[in-house]
Amino acid sequence: MNFNTKVWLSLAALGVIMGAFLFVPAGTVYYWQAWVFLTIYIGASIPPTLYLMRHDPALLERRMKGGPTAEKQPVQRLIMWCVSIGFIALLVVPALDFRFGWSAVPLGGIVTGNVLVLTGLYFIFLVYRENTFASATIEVSKDQQVITTGPYAVVRHPMYASALIYLFGIPLALGSYWGLVVLGVMIPFLICRLFDEERFLAKNLTGYTEYQQWVKYRLVPFVW
Repeated sequence: MNFNTKVWLSLAALGVIMGAFLFVPAGTVYYWQAWVFLTIYIGASIPPTLYLMRHDPALLERRMKGGPTAEKQPVQRLIMWCVSIGFIALLVVPALDFRFGWSAVPLGGIVTGNVLVLTGLYFIFLVYRENTFASATIEVSKDQQVITTGPYAVVRHPMYASALIYLFGIPLALGSYWGLVVLGVMIPFLICRLFDEERFLAKNLTGYTEYQQWVKYRLVPFVW
């Protein structure tokens, strides 16, 4: 089986797994918010995948090796396990909310949530296009350079910033306010990962300390 086939099978498997985390807790397949969200999420993942296959297969391969078990440091493995569990909860809690009617997001909020999901995924694509070293794990590759252009000229961690946009959109897209509580629990773990990554890069990547002085903001321009 060639690499591209594995990528498409992995994307299809992701869709099936996410569907299971949505429809099983919801107790029904008649959860239209979940169908719309899944269509948008998986559909929006296809163009970046095609782009990386054609223009940067090495980056695509690095991204495929992500996850808690791929981290080399124990603290990062713990953080990524917590983030992974949080992402699952970000699907399960809204599904339970739908089943038991804990909250109700109006249509405008659901549309806004899906727009945020699309926006966050698009910004992540911009990060991929700008930074061929955007690994899914905290590491420094051979010949890696500090990227200072594109979104990296605005904030030091555009991947995290983009992820927070679409993560915030997921509960709304799924019609749940309670899902936002899950995101609130996830954010401290993401911030811990960000700080640890900065320490690692400052120590191991030439020019990163100077880059920190040049780009002041980590996630939100003019705020932090």
